[in-house]
Amino acid sequence: MTPRTPASGSDPKKTAEEKAAAPERTPAKKATAKKATAKKATAKKATAEKATAKKVVAEETTAGKAVAEKAVAKKAAAKKAATKKTTATKATAKKTAAKTTTAKKTSAKTTAAKKTTARKATAKKTTASEVPVVAAVSPALDAGDRERLLSGTHHDPHSVLGAHPVPGGVVFRAFRPYALSVTVVAGSLRAELHDDGDGFFSGLVPLQDVPGYRLSIAYEGTVLDTEDPYRFLPALGELDLHLIGEGRHEELWRALGAEPMTHQGVSGTRFTVWAPNARGVSLAGGFNFWDGTGFPMRSLGGTGVWELFVPGIGEGELYKFEITRPDGSKTLRADPLARRTEAPPNTSSIVHASHYEWGDEEWLARRAELPAHEAPFSVYEVHLPSWRSGLTYRQLAEQLPAYVKDLGFTHVELMPVAEHPFGGSWGYQVTGFYAPTARLGTPDDFKYFVDALHRAGIGVLMDWVPAHFPRDDWALAEFDGRPLYEHEDPLRAAHPDWGTLEFDFGRTEVRNFLVANAVYWCEEFHIDGLRVDAVASMLYLDYSREPGQWTPNEHGGRENLDAVAFLQEMNATVYRRAPGVVTIAEESTAWDGVTRATHHQGPSGFGGLGFGLKWNMGWMHDSLQYMSHEPVHRKYHHHEMTFSMVYAYSENYVLPISHDEVVHGKRSLVSKMPGDWWQQRADHRAYLGFMWAHPGKQLLFMGQEFAQGAEWSEAHGPDWWLLDPAYGAEADHRGVRDLVRDLNTVYRHTPALWERDTHPEGFQWIVGDAADDNVFAFLRHAADGTPLLSVSNFSPVVRHDYRLGVPDDIPAWHETLNTDADRYGGSNVINPDPIKPEATGWHGRPASIRLTLPPLATVWLQPS
Repeated sequence: MTPRTPASGSDPKKTAEEKAAAPERTPAKKATAKKATAKKATAKKATAEKATAKKVVAEETTAGKAVAEKAVAKKAAAKKAATKKTTATKATAKKTAAKTTTAKKTSAKTTAAKKTTARKATAKKTTASEVPVVAAVSPALDAGDRERLLSGTHHDPHSVLGAHPVPGGVVFRAFRPYALSVTVVAGSLRAELHDDGDGFFSGLVPLQDVPGYRLSIAYEGTVLDTEDPYRFLPALGELDLHLIGEGRHEELWRALGAEPMTHQGVSGTRFTVWAPNARGVSLAGGFNFWDGTGFPMRSLGGTGVWELFVPGIGEGELYKFEITRPDGSKTLRADPLARRTEAPPNTSSIVHASHYEWGDEEWLARRAELPAHEAPFSVYEVHLPSWRSGLTYRQLAEQLPAYVKDLGFTHVELMPVAEHPFGGSWGYQVTGFYAPTARLGTPDDFKYFVDALHRAGIGVLMDWVPAHFPRDDWALAEFDGRPLYEHEDPLRAAHPDWGTLEFDFGRTEVRNFLVANAVYWCEEFHIDGLRVDAVASMLYLDYSREPGQWTPNEHGGRENLDAVAFLQEMNATVYRRAPGVVTIAEESTAWDGVTRATHHQGPSGFGGLGFGLKWNMGWMHDSLQYMSHEPVHRKYHHHEMTFSMVYAYSENYVLPISHDEVVHGKRSLVSKMPGDWWQQRADHRAYLGFMWAHPGKQLLFMGQEFAQGAEWSEAHGPDWWLLDPAYGAEADHRGVRDLVRDLNTVYRHTPALWERDTHPEGFQWIVGDAADDNVFAFLRHAADGTPLLSVSNFSPVVRHDYRLGVPDDIPAWHETLNTDADRYGGSNVINPDPIKPEATGWHGRPASIRLTLPPLATVWLQPS
């Protein structure tokens, strides 16, 4: 469940260095410089042509991978330098008009001294085999193309930029704002392009075919030698685009986002993003000082996907997408499919490729041997950032598996680990659905953590939140200027409880985004199960809405048919692709068929949702309500402990004592119990014994295993100091933890407690109506019929010779577990000797036994 918060995160703020480094656009100044240059180009004599040729040689360079944008490292410096350049250029123009009548436009952008120094440095790097030429003036760039590129609204920049055959040769065009010159390098050929103003450079070279080439781009103070992004074919295949368009790309993360690769023999990164409403999309990042003007992306047909392969960009680069909205305004957005992000409050996406080598082959090979509902399934719920505050994924990998294994849990369940801006949301307001939170390390660090749990024999479940997302203006909300991931109807889009936005489950691309995300966590991170949050809020159109705030479905009902179809598709896809994985629904209503197969239609007319398990919220609410009463009043609430068996087999259930039950004034589990400290601990232990014996799987939130008295807070996590031997009451807390360890040990080795959790024949009441005694007794049966007898006495008195009817085919019973044992902190009222049945019928059975029932305790007995 998501806590409501006033804000889900702060807007991204540039660092001082980024602000200073961001280049400033100066088209007006470039136009002035162009006029000054034009006055000098008045003659084309042979001697001037020779001088020009020499100048071209001097300006050519292969400076390699120098970062061109260092020339504009600070805005203030750029402005000042531009002013000085203009003044110096005018003075130089008067002195050198006769000598440099064919001077290039670059002379208007730099002082004579800087120009001479750059040429000398470049001339030294020009090889003898290179042939400098002057590119002829190319056909003029269409005014519309020019304007669209400048405004960031061009859908096909590759059709204009790059190299294109034309009559008379090959025309080269580059769009590099702030560059002083651009030279095409093709083998031994070097051709300097004409400066067309506003960052555009072009030239016509007399070639028959488009050659393999690079660009040598001179900036103030440095030269960048690079591949031209606009010479590459699309790096996304037609099949990918077809599947995206159909909403059926089950490996969407391999098609969208940032993918380091080798494309047409060149290393770089392919950037792709779905933004169908955008007028244009550009790529911005640390490599271009967050100015996407010179990196426009192309639209791939009618799919709404934009693509750009950028050579030379690799892992670790920060990036975002600069989107031009339908109204012409711009927005800078994080990548919805980023596989790695900056740690909050920073919000940039990071280019990532995994290099982790897994070591859990044995775990994966055997996890599908038994379905979850027929296997031992005891879960320790964890909020990773606060379990041991300050630990990274790799540090947690050294501590958590050992702790959980020692206590005997079969699984851990992680509260959401996908990236989220506001820690107070506990991870339930996600902005980075494909990225583990960077607070604790990298994606490969998280893989190491999961691997460590698997190697310790512990399964990993993860909370997954497809119901909603926050409104942060750098994330998914109105991503491309219009509702995209959210529903276009504001009433359908706004989540009434948490101030967030609901996904539009009826849009195929959005459904694909979420289905593929579920698959992604299971396949890429080897997650063993997804606990799906807030399912009820997805299923009902009127969830938390008043009349007039919602519209019925096409049949006039309140069911969200789009959400039903999405959940069915998600479950079917996950179970098909990831054997052994289980999906678990947090569904708080009585929706029919949550754990029924999707192809089996129920009484309501719907197919099942297809989940493997469902949280039993009714049992949790009722049983905790019963335990909160003083024992003297419990007889009036006896049904709160027995009602769960009326519907116990309607779904495959998990019994959750989760984080939601120990926060926001609800008190910790032990603090819910009435009476003094001894009684509270006794009730706590008795309740856990009852819970572990009840049909269904178990889930216990961290801190409750040692009876923490305070509510949980994400700010500091469990009160581990309670287990410090120096603390006076340490034995009380250690005793409860020892009980949890023994409950799990007996549970795992007793098929009667888990093998028939979903079959009515696996349970039989002995006595369910002993309200005056506050006693509950029942049998659990394994598949082979072997029983376990559980007896709970929720009164504070010892009940001697308490008679219970039992089967007559068991020669003797022995006490397997007693929550009142002194090693757990109890009064040690036990049944130490084997108990033989008497031929006295009782509770409708042919035989009976007499027990001593300890106060506020649960006792388990098995055949001797």
